[in-house]
This record gives sequence, structure tokens and C-alpha cells, in this order.
Amino acid sequence: MGFLRLLEGLRHPIADTFFSIITYLGDETCFMALALILFWCVSKRRGYYLFAVGFSGIAVNQFLKLWFRIPRPWVTDPDFTIVESARAAAAGYSFPSGHTQNIVGTMGVIGLTTRRTWIRVICIIGAVLVPFSRMYLGVHTPLDVGVAFLTAAALVAVLWPFFRDEVSFQTSARYVLMILAVLSALYTVFMLLYHFPADLDAENYAAGLKNGYVMIGCALGLIVSYIYDKHVLNFDTRAPFIGQVLKLVLGLALIIGLRIVLKAPLNALFSGDAAANAVRYFLMVIFAGCIWPHTFPLFARIGKK
Repeated sequence: MGFLRLLEGLRHPIADTFFSIITYLGDETCFMALALILFWCVSKRRGYYLFAVGFSGIAVNQFLKLWFRIPRPWVTDPDFTIVESARAAAAGYSFPSGHTQNIVGTMGVIGLTTRRTWIRVICIIGAVLVPFSRMYLGVHTPLDVGVAFLTAAALVAVLWPFFRDEVSFQTSARYVLMILAVLSALYTVFMLLYHFPADLDAENYAAGLKNGYVMIGCALGLIVSYIYDKHVLNFDTRAPFIGQVLKLVLGLALIIGLRIVLKAPLNALFSGDAAANAVRYFLMVIFAGCIWPHTFPLFARIGKK
């Protein structure tokens, strides 16, 4: 808390606004957008690599949060103040930092798979600024941020050999995705069967269980998408710049729309059970990997003379 107290004394309205914006780079929507840029517009191999790092990171992060159940800094020290704009996105337990997990994993994958120095520099800056923003805003301690940083970096390194080149990707991708699905299922079973201590916060448990089902849906969707693309679709990521922009913006808007539109009917169908999230995210991934890519030949012609 000493370091957070130091940062608390250095806060300024301009810096508050800056870091409040920067911190959103570690948000789920930003991760989704960057993953889809890779998957749809750059390289399917890199896209699957980022999905694998991101979803496995969620599992590790959620497990550690519920296992250690460390409260947020302002709960530990009621006299400590945070930047209020960050409170809404800082629900749940503090350790480890989910935003740090997301951004370090994402920047690690992008930086490791590009040869462009300027992109690597941006990745390093992002991987430093977002974790620092979590501490500056007062929503995470150095321990929260440090463990998340190391965990994400470890996942990037461990999964790298399977996605290093096209040969490695084609040989091992399906098995990596299957393992991811199994781990997601095991995590969810653990959530359902483990007898947590009585001090477990119900809201945090619900969020952890929901994320388990989300990961199951995403992992199964990725497996189906990989097999469908390999044997049927084999979509091309290349397109003129304007085609890439339209492909990304329209596709991302449709996926976000699906996430919103499917929520109520699926919750009603499953009587509010968290399992509805598995179906919802499975359908979102199927749209991203099997349906939307059928439109890519159209976008590849946009802007061509």
C-alpha cells in the first residue's frame, strides 16, 4: 500500500484522465478487437495464438482470484482513495489484475509475432502503461499487477512453440484448442463442486462461474471454426485497406450486437443459469470464425482498381 499511497499523492486531473483512458486497453472489448484484427486481417495463426493466450489467461486469473480472495486496496484500507472513474471496472477480488493479464498477453503475442520495430515499441509501452494505470488509479497493488504480468508472459512463452510458424500451427493447433476446452471444463467443474469458504463473495463466485462457461463456449467455438476453415472455408485475410477497415468495423459491431441480443433469450431459455453464457459465446465465435469470413471476398474487392 505504500507505493499506492505515493501515487495517490501525485495524482492530477490531467493524469487521472490519461490513465483512465489508457486502462481501457486492458478491457475485454479491446482484447476482442485486437484479436479479431489479427484473426481477420493479419494472420489466422496469430489470431488463434492470441485467443489461446487470452482464454487460458482468463482461466488462470479467475482461479487465482477465487482461491486467494484478496480484497481491493480501498477495502483493505478504508482511508485510501481511488480515481472514481475506475471503480465501475474494478469489481471483484483484487489479486491478480485482469486488465494486466489481458494487455500483457495481447501485447506479448503481437510483439513476438511481428518484425516491425515500431509495433514492438508500442507493445512494450502498452504492456507497461496499462499495469501502471491500474496502480495509479488505485484499484490494484504492485503484487496484483506483478503476478498478472508474469503469468501472462509465461503463457505467451509456453504457447509460442505451437504457433511459431505455419508448420507448428497446422500440426498442433487443434490439440492446443482441445486442451484449452478441457481446461475450461475442468475449471468450471471445480467452480461447481469445490466447497469454498463461507467468506466467499457471492457476486465474485457468480462472475467466476460465468467466465468458466464463457471459456467453454469460446474454446468449443474455436475448435469448430478451425476445423471448418481448414476443410471447407480456408478464408484469406488479405484485402485493401478500406476493405480491412470495413470488414473489422462491421464484423465487430455485429459480434457485439450478438452478445447483447442473445443474452436475454438465452437467459430465459436456461432459466438464468450461467450455462447460457457457454451457448452465447459459442455462437459469437462461430459467427466470427465460420460465418463472417464468407463475406471476405467481397471486402477483398473493395478499393481495387
